[in-house]
Amino acid sequence: MMMGWAILTIIPAILLISDTALFPLLPLNSLSAEGLFWLTSSGTAPYGVATVLFILLLSYHRLAKAEFISLFLTISLGMCTTLGLNHYLKPFFNEARPNAVWLEQQYLLNTENFYTLTKAERKAQMTASLERLEHAETDLVLSPLVKQHWKNEVGFAFPSGHTLFAMTLTMIASYYLLLAGNLVLPTILFIWSITMGFSRMLLGMHWSQDVLASTVLGGVISLFSLFFIHKTFPYGAKAYTDLSTKLRQKRLTLKP
Repeated sequence: MMMGWAILTIIPAILLISDTALFPLLPLNSLSAEGLFWLTSSGTAPYGVATVLFILLLSYHRLAKAEFISLFLTISLGMCTTLGLNHYLKPFFNEARPNAVWLEQQYLLNTENFYTLTKAERKAQMTASLERLEHAETDLVLSPLVKQHWKNEVGFAFPSGHTLFAMTLTMIASYYLLLAGNLVLPTILFIWSITMGFSRMLLGMHWSQDVLASTVLGGVISLFSLFFIHKTFPYGAKAYTDLSTKLRQKRLTLKP
């Protein structure tokens, strides 16, 4: 798990050190861009909730009940922590998204004024900028899905909430699944986390430093959540085991 975390950290670190920007390298009216949109949607509300529930469902059949309860509590703590930090850090760092900066370079948006507006006003201004983009002399063409994504994602860039979500969920779930001897699901989850980070950069939503910081922070949140639950959960696990034993004994005594 730690090796996977290191690999996920190294990739955006290389991009940052080499000063390599992934946007706007990908044609955003291509099938690849639309595929990345659907991938990134797995970390967007309300689909992110479905992603968590799906991973819990897959884990339920692969873990003992006590371990599953521990997994559920750890994921709950990790998700609440990521949401709180993401909500606090974005306005604190006040970083413009790559797509907003690019639109400013095309004289279609003023980022200094844009980020002082309310969310509803930013959505309206982004919509107007994208309408002007259709008549501008640029090589960048957006598919309807990507265009809608740009209209909805008008918040600040740092950190990458999607990467933070994917990294935290991957680390926590992989810890329990690896202990249970399952290698397939953790591998799929780590691939999902890698592609999530790439999708955020390729779609113009985040810089490499956003993805790097979110990957590191997601790992730290995961380790903290695991440590906290493992320090407090043994009492709950013991109580659950005792209750299960008592109920089993009661059923046996009630049999004729």
